[in-house]
Amino acid sequence: MPIIEHHQLIHAPIDLCFDLARSVDIHIQTTTFTNERAVAGVTTGLLEMGDTVTFEATHFGVKQKLTAKVIKMDKPHEFIDIMVKGAFHSFMHTHRFIEELDGTLMIDYFQYKSPFGVIGNIADRLFLERYMKTFIASRAEALKKIAENMKGDIG
Repeated sequence: MPIIEHHQLIHAPIDLCFDLARSVDIHIQTTTFTNERAVAGVTTGLLEMGDTVTFEATHFGVKQKLTAKVIKMDKPHEFIDIMVKGAFHSFMHTHRFIEELDGTLMIDYFQYKSPFGVIGNIADRLFLERYMKTFIASRAEALKKIAENMKGDIG
């Protein structure tokens, strides 16, 4: 079961970074490369404990839907979401935020299990793990740019 860990230093307050990371609108804005859109559950605004959201996106040329549920919320330090329906066998995404002197350290821990047993494990080694690392890093970099350009809250 691959575990991806990504660290992103953001020169912005912890509360802002936390809210941006749990914003459905910002998620869509930071994943334009997969044409993501929220189609069910919470489709706009900030995710809270117990909320679900279903995203539709194109990955590997295939339109897919994925439903995630927030199972832990410790504002503004951590929230965790899990997949309840989608292409993976399972996943858990921990979003952690640590206040630093010059901003906020945002840490993503993404643990997933591919479908299809041995075939899924081969796909992980060949391309899926690298794809997910790039996806998470790209989204974190886009979130960093948004946070560092904002001078208030996201409302």
